Amino acid sequence: MTQATMVDNRVRADRPAHIPEALVRDIDMYALDGIDQGFHEAWKALQTPDMPELVWTPLTGGHWVATRGEVIKEVYSDPARFSSEVIFLPKEAGEKYGMVPTRMDPPEHTPYRKLLDTGLNPGQIRKMEEQVRQAAIDLIEPLVAQGQCDFAADYANVFPVKVFMAMAGLPMSDVPKLAVFAKDMTRPAGSSPEEMAATLDAANKGFDAYVDPIIRERRGKNGTDLISVMVNGSINGEPISHEKAVGLISLLLLGGLDTVVNFLSFSMIYLARHPEKVAEIREDELKLRRGVEELFRRFPVVSDARMVAVDQTYRGVDLKQGDMILLPTALHGLDAGEHADPWDLDWERKSVQHSTFGGGPHRCAGLHLARLEATVTLQEWIRRIPAFSLASGANPVYHSGIVAAVENVPLVWDAVAAG
Repeated sequence: MTQATMVDNRVRADRPAHIPEALVRDIDMYALDGIDQGFHEAWKALQTPDMPELVWTPLTGGHWVATRGEVIKEVYSDPARFSSEVIFLPKEAGEKYGMVPTRMDPPEHTPYRKLLDTGLNPGQIRKMEEQVRQAAIDLIEPLVAQGQCDFAADYANVFPVKVFMAMAGLPMSDVPKLAVFAKDMTRPAGSSPEEMAATLDAANKGFDAYVDPIIRERRGKNGTDLISVMVNGSINGEPISHEKAVGLISLLLLGGLDTVVNFLSFSMIYLARHPEKVAEIREDELKLRRGVEELFRRFPVVSDARMVAVDQTYRGVDLKQGDMILLPTALHGLDAGEHADPWDLDWERKSVQHSTFGGGPHRCAGLHLARLEATVTLQEWIRRIPAFSLASGANPVYHSGIVAAVENVPLVWDAVAAG
């Protein structure tokens, strides 16, 4: 089946009357054109000089797409005009998503965010550095003598998950089941919005059913794990309700099981292809630490959405309440209007601008943990495997969605030199 035939067979929404035909583009966030060449490459191909900063696609239920970094940043930062009431696409699926507090706008959102921050603030994350570092070392050291590995399968899919499960006081044996739920929420299967909504709804319910008895067991006790801290916290001076606790802990699981996992693999593919970039940080610890933010600028993986809160004219385009706007964070980090030579990973880039962690009141609560995990991975990997490359004939497999993914990342190195 040709790609053109596949596109023609996709379910298309009717174009609403307020959307000019000139702004319509076929963009499928779950099956990007050119994805075989890379996830970021596929999104970046949209940023042609003649591409409007807002376009509308009839695919995935019909929605707007922001194509410029400035627009993505602005929409994230303005909940009064662009609501988080629905954040996943297609909208039918997003309406099934019930995790807390991502579907809330201020001021309702604020106390839940404060509670999240009690367990994920910089001070708490600093206390975890030794534990995080040991988790990385335990995974890397057995690989050194092998001279090869599938980085995605052997490290990236394990390390951040191992860290998170330890924080939450949960067994690693539960990860395979939870990973399926995470995949079905961020890259839901289905050939229509209704089918995708059913997939996401089932996964969301799977998370809820998993955390429900855990919350009941830890409520009212003095545990210090992340789940215990959350479920014994308060909202506006009152104990968090069971229903909201279920949504909050499910959100933590989703974030801990999918996002950093894929960011690490995308980063390592680039570094394996650019040994000169590894050489720059091999002997310069300060450059490594300062440069981690550049990795996040270069390799965003999230494409979530906002719902138009009120009828408005925005940047010359008529938007109607209920319209959805997709915010591909890759298009902020790779926007040449925001960064000179955006494809280049410049460890010393000044004023790094990106939306990799979202923005506004919903800026990712786990960003401090993500930064620590990325820094520790670079430090401990390069200390033990100072030079590495992609295996000959390597063909990473890319997936787009709410959270992008990549599989098959075979790395090779001189085991003698590494040892």
